[in-house]
Formats: sequence, C-alpha cells, structure tokens
Amino acid sequence: MPIRGTKVGGIAAIIAGALTHPLDLIKVRMQLQGEHAFSLDQNPNHNLNLDLNLPVKPYRPVFALDSLIGSISLLPSSTPAPSSSTRSSMTPFAVGSHIVKTEGPAALFSGVSATVLRQMLYSATRMGIYDFLKRKWTDQLTGNFPLVTKIAAGLIAGAIGSAVGNPADVAMVRMQADGRLPLNRRRKYKSVVDAIERIVRHEGVSSLWRGSWLTMNRAMIVTASQLATYDHVKEILIAGGRGTPGGIGTHAAASFAAGIVAAVASNPIDVVKTRMMNADMGIYGGPLDCAVKTVAEEGPMALYKGLVPTVTRQGPFTMILFVTLEQIRGLLKDVKF
Repeated sequence: MPIRGTKVGGIAAIIAGALTHPLDLIKVRMQLQGEHAFSLDQNPNHNLNLDLNLPVKPYRPVFALDSLIGSISLLPSSTPAPSSSTRSSMTPFAVGSHIVKTEGPAALFSGVSATVLRQMLYSATRMGIYDFLKRKWTDQLTGNFPLVTKIAAGLIAGAIGSAVGNPADVAMVRMQADGRLPLNRRRKYKSVVDAIERIVRHEGVSSLWRGSWLTMNRAMIVTASQLATYDHVKEILIAGGRGTPGGIGTHAAASFAAGIVAAVASNPIDVVKTRMMNADMGIYGGPLDCAVKTVAEEGPMALYKGLVPTVTRQGPFTMILFVTLEQIRGLLKDVKF
C-alpha cells in the first residue's frame, strides 16, 4: 500500500471529518430516536397501578409505510404510533437546536477526538488501498479503469479500512450518543482514549469490534459507491468536455454526486450499526436481530432514520474530502514519501 495515498487520504479525511462532525452527531442522534431497551419485563415500575378499563391507544404496526397514497400495515406492534406533530419536529435543525439548548454548543462536537482517530485509521487505510488497487488495475496502455473494477477496489478497501478503524468507530458513536442518555446512565468519556480504555476494562477487548460485521458491510458499500462514483463521474465530465482534470468545479460536482449515492446506499445498515454500537450488552442478539426489532417496533422506514442529516453530512464531507484530496495531491506531487 503506497504511503502517499494513505497520508494524503488521511489528511483530507481528518479535515473533512472535523468540519462536518456536528452533522454526523445529529445523524447519530436521529438514528437512535425511538430505540429502547428490549427486556422481558416491559414494566419495570412494579408499583405503578394501571387502569385496565382505559381505552387502548393506537399502536404502530410491525410493517408500516406512511405515504401520500395511504399506509400499508401488517400485524400490531407494541409501540405507540408517533403523532404527525412529533414526526414533523424530528428534523435535523430541530435535533441540533435541542442539543445546543439542553447540552450547550460544545455538545455538537462531542466525540470529535474519536472522529479524528477514526479518520486516521479507517479513511487513511481505505483511501491508500483504493489508490494502490487503482494503480495496479488500471490498464497501462489505455488508462481504462472500468466501473466494475472501481467497485471491486472500493469493496476491498472498505472492508480492510473498517477492520482497522472499528474501535474508534465504537468510541465515536458512544461519545456522540451520550448526551441523549439519562444523567445517571451517561458514560461521560473524557476523550477517545478514555472511551476505549473504559470499554475494554468493563466490556472486554472484543467490544471494540462490536458491530464490526455491520461496519465492514457499511464501509464496503460507502467506499465502493463513494470512490467509484467520484472517479466515474469525474471521468465522464472530463470526457464530455464539461470539466478539466485539475478543476475544482469538476472535483466538487463529482464529489457531490458521490456523497448522495453513498448516503442513500448505506443508510439502512448505518442505522443498525449505530444502534448496535450504542447498545449495552445483551440488548441485541446480532445485526439481524437489531434490524428485525427496529422494523417491528418502528416500521421499515426506521431504517432510513437520519437520511436527511446523512445526506447533508455526506454531501459536504465528500466534497471537502475530495476537493482537499485533489489540492493536497497537487501540492505534494513533487514530494517523495
């Protein structure tokens, strides 16, 4: 794996990750909305007297899809259906405003140290490996690097990068989600190092790779869709005379398209990954169990919770990432590593 690709990709990813961290935090909080701990005892307050003569409230069906043409539902669920006013208030701006109001402006950067570490490990690795495979698999005579090959390179790079960066990913999710917990359950990590040390001490080393299967799948999807789309769209723009290899406009347009594709493709698995990483031990039996419980309690569209902040974060992140990457490449093209 070339050192140049890893270092340049890592620097660009750190800058992009730090600048877009508040959007990522809002996305995590929105993905966790509606989640609760599943247990056999659904009424932990044994002293609470319930009036069984009260009318039963409507509940959200297991499979529900609200749309302009009506709704589809199968089987009742035990989760009350949120009102339309509640659903409409769950916007990225509303969530962000609530965080600032209840936790302070600094809370928007909770876990930023974990984000920096994650980009150093995950993004630097995947960018370096993708760059290495791109050089190896590009036809030396024609310069052709087919879309299918781009996707394959992205899948491999994403898988390896996720395995390296998963501990930082777990710490980042925990730190970002901490403010939504009751005061007596907040973990109050001081830094990413403190988070990793306490996770290992209380839950074991293996907990640092909790949800790693999901992280790997998400990373493969994100890397394949993001890097392949960026390279392919950039090539199309240049070939069609609508852009130049070194033009910032070309880089921005290609990276914006890459961000949208990556966000839409990865959101469902990202929701499950976020919930598994944030959950205490024993809540979910695995990724499939988490997905089934999420859909059963909140409907299938719950897998697209946080899509708007995902897009609004993935778009700027990808644009900053690739525009910065291209500029750093230009500045360091004559520098030997």
